[in-house]
Amino acid sequence: MLPLVALVGRPNVGKSTLFNAMTRSRDALVHDQPGVTRDRHYGICRLNEDTSFALVDTGGIAGEEEGLAGATARQARAAAAEADLVLFIVDGREGASALDDEILRWLRKTDRPTLLVINKMDGMDETTVLADFARYGFSDMLAISAAHRQGIDDLVDEVLQRLPEQGAAEELDTDPNRVRIAFVGRPNVGKSTLVNRLLGEERMIASEVPGTTRDSIAVDLERGGRQYRLVDTAGLRRKARVEEAVEKFSIIKTLQAIEQCQVAVLLIDATEGVTDQDASVLGAILDAGRALVVAVNKWDGLTTYQRDQTEALLSRKLSFVEWAEAVRISAKHGSGLLELFKAIHRAHASATKEFGTSEVNKALEVAYETNPPPSIRGHVSKLRYVHPGGSNPPTFIVHGTRLKVLPESYKRYLENFFRKRFKLVGTPVQFIFREGSNPYEGKKNVLTERQIAKKRRLIKHVKRGK
Repeated sequence: MLPLVALVGRPNVGKSTLFNAMTRSRDALVHDQPGVTRDRHYGICRLNEDTSFALVDTGGIAGEEEGLAGATARQARAAAAEADLVLFIVDGREGASALDDEILRWLRKTDRPTLLVINKMDGMDETTVLADFARYGFSDMLAISAAHRQGIDDLVDEVLQRLPEQGAAEELDTDPNRVRIAFVGRPNVGKSTLVNRLLGEERMIASEVPGTTRDSIAVDLERGGRQYRLVDTAGLRRKARVEEAVEKFSIIKTLQAIEQCQVAVLLIDATEGVTDQDASVLGAILDAGRALVVAVNKWDGLTTYQRDQTEALLSRKLSFVEWAEAVRISAKHGSGLLELFKAIHRAHASATKEFGTSEVNKALEVAYETNPPPSIRGHVSKLRYVHPGGSNPPTFIVHGTRLKVLPESYKRYLENFFRKRFKLVGTPVQFIFREGSNPYEGKKNVLTERQIAKKRRLIKHVKRGK
């Protein structure tokens, strides 16, 4: 268990910038706009193999208790309550404010060890600024500039002196057996609600307001003896509708989460059916080649007639990913979650399955004999052999001749044949076709002197005959 340090303060004082500086990463979204961070975001400040501590970035406390601002404040308070040390971040350029006073009063009630950190001190008169914050009564105050990494080393040293050897945070491990699951979808389909339901706590802020989640948040979970890493992501929208810079950064983080996961769970709102935005999100998953499970959320709110209509719509609009399982769930009430995990297990097992060269060659032989490639303008492709090319997604490399004229329909036939033969569900299957190259292609035949002399004699002989 690592010691845990919480970054707490009002909006836009530089908490996320400091988080990135201390963890030497760009995991937290940073923008010159209040309210970018909303959920708790965890990371590790690692100095060496033996010295490290956990860091949690929190949303700015705006002094409101309702709506998103209130939910953000509750997340920040939860982080402070579990921390071994709280870094109270204030803005040195703006000076002490009434909101800073209010946050400090609350922090003192928590009785957590607190260190005052004055940020944005680049170009400022340190003596004047420290005098302004002296009324807070801290024996030690640290002046830093997170954006310019000024004072970060001194801050880390001070933090280490105040932390216990063991703390409250569990480090996100790199266990290769841990199933990495990304929950993706358009805004407001219930991703955060589903993750909270699986965790059994309000770990993510869930709201009816679209775009509530702005960053990708990873949380480890153990369920039924298996280890998972759940990643809640920001909602993806079509590019034409993305205007704010913060939302663009959020989309980048979501696409990175899709690339790094093993199974992507696409959430669809059953009350709205499959929309163009859903298709856009699905395209991002297919481009990444990730295993896929479709979770149709809010199923419990439909009538029998509406369910029949939605089933028909799903069958028609998702026909091109018929290999992916669709599970009907209710994130709010928890129904269908057992079936969801079963589908995730099947998709993960298929995506990470390992194949032997002999078994895939046997499969290719049977597929070839059952349905040989068609003749295209007098040319017939020949499939000589195949070998495995990787996993997630399962990849097969086929070698042969005239593969450039192999029709797309035959490639789909091979994909479906391998999928059925090896019982692959919930994962795309990728084929790479390689032709043997002609070593003499493009080369000019250079004659030896003896061949040239023979050619001349032959030409003379032909001329004499005429």
